[in-house]
Amino acid sequence: MRKIIVILVVLCNIMMVAAQRYTISGYVVEEHSSESLISATVYDSLSGHGVLSNAYGFYSLTLPSGKCVLRCSYVGYKSKTIEMELTKDTVLNIGLETNLELQEVSVYGQRSELGVEGTQMSAVEVPVNVVKSIPALGGEVDIIKALQLLPGVQSGNEGTSGMYVRGGGNDENLLLLDGVPLYSVNHMGGLFSVFNADAVKNVTLYKGNFPARFGGRLSSVVDVRQKDGDAQNYHGALTVGLLAAKVNVEGPIWKDHTTFNISARRSYFDYLVGPLMGEGGSSSTGEKSSTGYYFWDVNARISHKFSETDRLTLSYYMGDDGMFDKYSMDDGSLSQKNSRKNYWGNIASAINWTHVYSPKLFSNAIVSYTRYRFSLGVKQESRDATPFSEENAIYNMNFRSHIEDIMAQYNFDYAPNNNHEIKFGANYTFHTFRPTVTSVVNKSKNEDLHIKTTMDTTYGDNLYHTHEAAIFAEDNWSIHRVVKLNYGFRASLYSTGKKIYPSIEPRASLRLLIYKDLSFKASYAYTTQYIHMLSNSSITMPLDLWVPVTENIAPMHSHQGAAGLFFNLLNVVDLSVEGYYKTMDNVIEYKDGASFANSSANWEEKVNVGRGWSYGVEFLAQRSVGKVTGWIGYTWSKAMRQFDRPGMEINSGKPYPAKYDRRHDLSLTLQYRPIRLLEFSATFVYGTGTCGTLASQLTPDGELWITSRNNFRLPDYHRLDLGMNFHFKRPKNRHGEHMLSLSVYNVYNRKNPYYAYVSREYASEKVSIVQVSLFPIIPSVSYTFRF
Repeated sequence: MRKIIVILVVLCNIMMVAAQRYTISGYVVEEHSSESLISATVYDSLSGHGVLSNAYGFYSLTLPSGKCVLRCSYVGYKSKTIEMELTKDTVLNIGLETNLELQEVSVYGQRSELGVEGTQMSAVEVPVNVVKSIPALGGEVDIIKALQLLPGVQSGNEGTSGMYVRGGGNDENLLLLDGVPLYSVNHMGGLFSVFNADAVKNVTLYKGNFPARFGGRLSSVVDVRQKDGDAQNYHGALTVGLLAAKVNVEGPIWKDHTTFNISARRSYFDYLVGPLMGEGGSSSTGEKSSTGYYFWDVNARISHKFSETDRLTLSYYMGDDGMFDKYSMDDGSLSQKNSRKNYWGNIASAINWTHVYSPKLFSNAIVSYTRYRFSLGVKQESRDATPFSEENAIYNMNFRSHIEDIMAQYNFDYAPNNNHEIKFGANYTFHTFRPTVTSVVNKSKNEDLHIKTTMDTTYGDNLYHTHEAAIFAEDNWSIHRVVKLNYGFRASLYSTGKKIYPSIEPRASLRLLIYKDLSFKASYAYTTQYIHMLSNSSITMPLDLWVPVTENIAPMHSHQGAAGLFFNLLNVVDLSVEGYYKTMDNVIEYKDGASFANSSANWEEKVNVGRGWSYGVEFLAQRSVGKVTGWIGYTWSKAMRQFDRPGMEINSGKPYPAKYDRRHDLSLTLQYRPIRLLEFSATFVYGTGTCGTLASQLTPDGELWITSRNNFRLPDYHRLDLGMNFHFKRPKNRHGEHMLSLSVYNVYNRKNPYYAYVSREYASEKVSIVQVSLFPIIPSVSYTFRF
């Protein structure tokens, strides 16, 4: 009996040792700069288990004790293999070196979680080097413009950076900069976005079926991550283009511990074009006039590593647009001074603390502040002097709108084993809205009659203070080699006045691996949005006002289902086809004839509430290796709106197409790099024309009559852009690298429609539709010096 007990104890110890498992965790970084790498693969070739690094470069992989062979890889970097004996929980930071040879033949990559084997669908990651290689209007590369080339994403009007994803509105996109939401991301009325490509290292787009950790919007999430900065060396870049100049500098404050990354840019449109547009007048009457426009922005990020478990990051963004015009005249007896100033811009700042509680538990806490404001000021001064009297008058009007948020969030990544990747957390946001407020001061004074009059009026919307809180949990569960499931929920609560709106939002994505290179995916997402945007114009302008959910205006809700096939062809081309159906409830639009400025009524009295739906099929083929890379995207879709609630009818309650409803949308993006120093690029886009509302009939009284909403469709849109980047070799014994970028926008000078209006000749009663085009063929050049 004693011998049997000894044998059993020995066997139990052997089984315990054999079953012992340990966790390897750490950060995946670039070897020389220590910049964290997002979604890098860490894979054990012996056990077949692998994981991806998270948004901060952290990974956690649990393996059996004993020998393991780790292989770490990331697109554009040399893979690294590490052999080790695993006897305890181990912290292993992995540094990867840039693969210059790979950079010559591969400029586009997609992480595995978004590919054939991953559960996530309706998402794509666009490397920043791809954004920088796409031909750009005015030589200014733009992240949003690159996302518009993907299937399911439609642009607004010619040249604008609005995004309309799967039939949703421009306000239904959650735009995150280091986890902080931005509300208006447009410069120059939408020609460029606020995202400076020099400051960004990673961009991921989720098209509606996004995981439970994201919320607050119906259509998409654009997750933009800024660079931390080089922990070893100082370097940067200076770029001068036709419309703007920018500079980027990064490096260590304390080597291996504290880094900084600062980017700034400023347009000089007001200095170059302003005098041509506005300067002039008459010397005899003393007339003078001027007009101008400019934008500027600054991105800054400071990161400090206290230890292997604690890191602190401070990030900041500030940017403004300004538009002004001035006029003055003085002929002795009569003088006038008129001026108009228009400003809009964002501030976003955040403190982010990451902490590793254990090899399996990672956390990040964020406290942030974001603000968007818009201001329009008009001032008029006049003096009218006669031999008998002198009268002075001053008119001053100021229109303002703003929104600001104070937000706190705490998120966790937990990996109990290699079959589960659990994310959970909570956040709270305090919103302050002032949709519109207008102040008018009117003064007049007659010196001889001693008469003074003053009118001082302020009117507009109330100041809204609202509260939004949410918790979420999601699990990426590898049920079997064939079956993988990402499921979760988001529970949110919104409080405004005496009204509370609760919402439970389930999310799920399923992947079935049919065979190694082919998978089927399906997903469902229910989302809620507590903010609306009132759009006044057909272009993306700051007059689009952000307004909150109130006691009278309920939040928007959306259901979206999608399914598709994903195929990898010979590890060279990734193919995907997806179908989706989406419903939207409680969408709002201005009533016929209403706008932000046509009365002193509250904005809630100017809108109607209705619903919308959209469906479509998306195809994407992308090549990521070889000298020729790029993608082809095609979308067939339909987007509709209906406002049939009593007292809120639009179009007599009948369904009508949404403004940016387009049946066909095609984009082709190619990059060709025959040698390392030379790169060619081309972009071709085609889209069915957008909708508009035009008067189409004459009444018996001879007046023009609008028969239905969005009853007119503009001509189809198509355009070809070409570009070339030429890199100059660095001279011996000298620092720096030079790049000359040449591009041509709208190569064959297509007169694409910007908008259209009805023209009427009263003498002949002839009515015609006139199309207005904006951008002809535009060549651009920019120069970049990297040091």
